[in-house]
Amino acid sequence: MGYHLVRYSLLGHVGRFASVDATRYPRQTRVIVRSPRGLEIGEILATPEPEASFIQEAAAEGQILRRVTIEDDLLLARLEKHRHEAFAACSDLLASEAVPAVLVDVEHLFDGQGLFFYFLGEVPSSATGVIERLAATYETKVEFRKFTETLTEGCGPSCGTEEAMGQGGCASCTSCAVAIACGTKH
Repeated sequence: MGYHLVRYSLLGHVGRFASVDATRYPRQTRVIVRSPRGLEIGEILATPEPEASFIQEAAAEGQILRRVTIEDDLLLARLEKHRHEAFAACSDLLASEAVPAVLVDVEHLFDGQGLFFYFLGEVPSSATGVIERLAATYETKVEFRKFTETLTEGCGPSCGTEEAMGQGGCASCTSCAVAIACGTKH
């Protein structure tokens, strides 16, 4: 069948996803995907094509469950509201605890099971209390991510290297596979 290339997550990760019901989704279709992090909204970038053999050989990173529905859009609007509330709550907690960290953005997964906070620079250990309070408030797991490292390293320090690209990319992300497709390194 082959894999669709799908853009997902706040930072625009691109991955190979297999459709659970063998549907071929057209480019720019909004879909619900099961990524390594949980349920997320994605956008089809490319449908399975025979000439894209490097994509066919690598394993899928997740599944395309279905198209986005009207009900999903309503849930997304509610999640977007919660995302803004979480940003404000985190900013307030950081200020009240005098934690010297710069909050860049907040991402809430579609399934409500994950809340990611992206920061510039180092997040000090004093942020642990903030993480615990936010997890309790939103009844979910909370992760702090260093924004600049996520952008520059992908899944890790070797992501995008010749070694990882020669092996079909990293097992945990598609940055390497994308670099092969584009003919550039990130």
